[in-house]
Amino acid sequence: MHYRHIDESLQWAGAVAIIAGHVLNAVGPSMYPYNIAVFAVGTVAFLTWALRVRNVPQTVVNVVALAIGLVGLFKAVG
Repeated sequence: MHYRHIDESLQWAGAVAIIAGHVLNAVGPSMYPYNIAVFAVGTVAFLTWALRVRNVPQTVVNVVALAIGLVGLFKAVG
């Protein structure tokens, strides 16, 4: 059974969240740590997609991005 619509939805959800994170970055420091949280949502969506389609390079990129983002989020909140 093909779940192409799920994979496409994950990619689009990730894209929207990553774009939203960049918008929050552009707004300025007042959006910290919300920008990091939004980036994390996008990264998780892309990571889920990458695991589903077995895209190893994209999986590695998303694992590293998520780890860096979580470190930043931890520093931001405490």
